Amino acid sequence: MSTTEDGPQTDPTVIVVGGGPAGLSAALFTAKNGLETTVFDTDATWMHKAHLFNYLGIGSVGGSEFMATARHQVDDFGVDRRQDEPVTAVEEADDGFAVETDDGTYEADYVILATGANRDLAAALDCAFTDEEVVDVGVDMETSVDGVYATGAMVRPEEWQAAIAVGDGAAAALNILSTVRGEYYHDFDVPDDATRVFGELIAE
Repeated sequence: MSTTEDGPQTDPTVIVVGGGPAGLSAALFTAKNGLETTVFDTDATWMHKAHLFNYLGIGSVGGSEFMATARHQVDDFGVDRRQDEPVTAVEEADDGFAVETDDGTYEADYVILATGANRDLAAALDCAFTDEEVVDVGVDMETSVDGVYATGAMVRPEEWQAAIAVGDGAAAALNILSTVRGEYYHDFDVPDDATRVFGELIAE
């Protein structure tokens, strides 16, 4: 991640605002595929009130347990997860974005908003909204502001589901990866990939 103290970085950087299912899903995909990724997480996710029976592939798991596993995954892939450092503002700056917190200013090439039903940052960035007063995005989750993505409850009225949020985060991340690589990018793993990746993690 670029900061005012460290100077500019040449590799694409991604900042995710929000550490619920959408934000962590996005961060998992970008970090797993080599993009420098930072997540700002206030732990205000509604998942702590949930218990998942309706998530495909999961029989039954508590929301807090689900979140613990998700955080462990993104940590393993090298995400800089900043817990309890709220983002106070996001602004366009130079060729990217400046993300403000009480602790400093951080720069990124791409910003993914995953702040649940709170749409204040999107409004401050002048992202377009629909007639239903949700952030207007396409299937790639990109807003009307190039390089800014919105996910989860902020783009849908009253559709608050972990599975939807996770899919939104993945869609945003894959669109960023496609843009960075200059071609459609597919993150599709096979069993040998799991053996290689987890072997590398154990070796570290």
